[in-house]
Order: sequence, then C-alpha cells, then structure tokens
Amino acid sequence: MTWWHALIDAGAVPAAYAPPPSSGASARDGAESNAPADLVEDDELETHAIAGAAVAVVPPTVSFLNGMGRWSVVAYDGVAQIVNAYVAAAVCRRDDRGVLHATLERSRAFAIAPVGRVSPALRALLEQVAPDIEPVDDALVGQPARYLEQVESTVRRARAHLERELAEAATAALGADEWLVLDGLLSRSPAVARHPRALGVIKSHGAQFLEGRGLERALTLPAGYRTSVFAVRGGHTRTEVYSWYLRLWPWEGNDLLYGLLRVEARADRETVTSASAVSGWLWAERAPLATPATRWDRLLYPLHHVEEYLKARAPRSPAVRSRLPVA
Repeated sequence: MTWWHALIDAGAVPAAYAPPPSSGASARDGAESNAPADLVEDDELETHAIAGAAVAVVPPTVSFLNGMGRWSVVAYDGVAQIVNAYVAAAVCRRDDRGVLHATLERSRAFAIAPVGRVSPALRALLEQVAPDIEPVDDALVGQPARYLEQVESTVRRARAHLERELAEAATAALGADEWLVLDGLLSRSPAVARHPRALGVIKSHGAQFLEGRGLERALTLPAGYRTSVFAVRGGHTRTEVYSWYLRLWPWEGNDLLYGLLRVEARADRETVTSASAVSGWLWAERAPLATPATRWDRLLYPLHHVEEYLKARAPRSPAVRSRLPVA
C-alpha cells in the first residue's frame, strides 16, 4: 500500500490529476534574470558558419546529464491538495562503440502538502506514512491554480538541486580528455561553470541577453551557424559564463525558436577560440532524431536517451489511469 492509499483509507478523497507532460520544462531551463550581454568575440554580434566535417570532431569520451520531474495530486483533505512527486537525474557516458551507459544516478520520491491545513488526524498519518514531505505555503490552499504553480515550482527546485549535485560529482570525476554536456544551465554551480570541459545546453529562452540588431541576428540565425560569443553576467545565484546561440535546424516555415539552442561554457578565452569546433560537435549530436520528444528540434539525442532511461526506471505514475466516468 502506498502512503496516499493509507490517507484515502483514513478519509481523504482520492484524486488523479497530473499536469501536461511538458509542464514546467521551459521555466526550469529559462529561470534566469534578464541581463544585457557583453560581447567577448567580434565588435558586434555576428554569425559564424560551423557545419561541416572540418569542425565536427566529437571528443572521444563524453558524458551527458539530464533529469526528470513529475508530480500528481493523489488526495484531497477538504480543498487541500496532497501531491506525490518524483525527481531523478542521471549521467550516461558514451563508450567507444557509441553506446551510452549510466555512471551516476540519483532520485527522490516525496510528498508535497500544505501541512498546516491538513486535518490533525490525517496530518499525523501523513507524517507517519510518507517517508519524505516537502511542506508548502498554506495560504494558497484556497486558490487551487496558484497552489499548483507553487507545487510545480517546488518540483523544479528539487530537480535542479539533484542535477546540480550530480553535475558537481560528474565534473569532479572527469578524466583528462572527458567532457560533460548537461541539459540546462551550466551557471547554477560555480564548480561546474568553471570546469574547462563542461557545457550547458539550454533549449528554452526565457531570458533575453541581446537587443536590437544583435537580437534579430540571433533569432534569424541560419541552420548550421552560431552567433558571436558573449558573457552572461553572474548574480547572487549564478556564476558568469560565456555563451552563444546555435541553430540546429532551419527556422523558416516553423518559428524563430525552432532548432535554436543556447550554449554555456567556462568564461575563458579558450571558450571563444573553440566555440566553432564545439558547435560543430553539438551539431553532429542532432542525429539520430530525438523523437517523439515534443522539442526534438532542440534536444540532442544523447540527452534524450538519458531522459528516456530515467522515465523507464521511474515508478509508475498514480494518475495514469483513465479519468472517464465509471458506469
């Protein structure tokens, strides 16, 4: 019996609501403060061709890090929504035959509840049967939509924490010629952001670093091109990194963000000199296609593989059953 079935047996109302699969992904990737960028390459933002065998030299040993997070409302105590959540992250290293093998992995299963608004009897039972409880603000219980936004934010933070821990462990263990590519911001961790062979690949573009002609050039970047390198300033929660945009697939006939990545790397002159070579390598990682992921056009296949690996190992969601009325 799961912990929420114990609550239901004790009088809680059963529930089966889960957000859409893509919910919260863009917010996690793009959770950055807007700040103007300082160019560290070229006098103004330019475009540079990268496609071609001459620059598509993939390092011999590469590890890829990705994570997943999901949650569902499993029970109600009055209007208080009690949530089952799960986050996980893994690092997979590619061997000399091109096969990816998991080398590091962490997960966390936990309950999310407005503990102060749960009735005394159910609260005591919840604290007894749930192994890990993340309390959330009681004040939003009467505003279900805002409450679920808070739940989403809580799950994102838990996932980001796992990914940061795993990235720090992975970079500390990298060999002399080994690279780490992670899905999301490199700049969350000082140790990871300053590593010479770590890259962050950002699929969403919630933060804006460019303006005017530079922004137009970035958003209309042709496939197989990158922009000039610019510095992304750090803040109280970010470490300064160098960054550039890279287009994997043509945007014409689709939309401005189609196939567009932003890459983060160490704030060092060597990053500027190697940006085209690194971009050529990432360009080569487009194949095979990361389908059926909804954002396959911006998802490198090895990162898709890690995501699918995590989904296959995750416990079954309690909200996957049909919500059609029972006759």
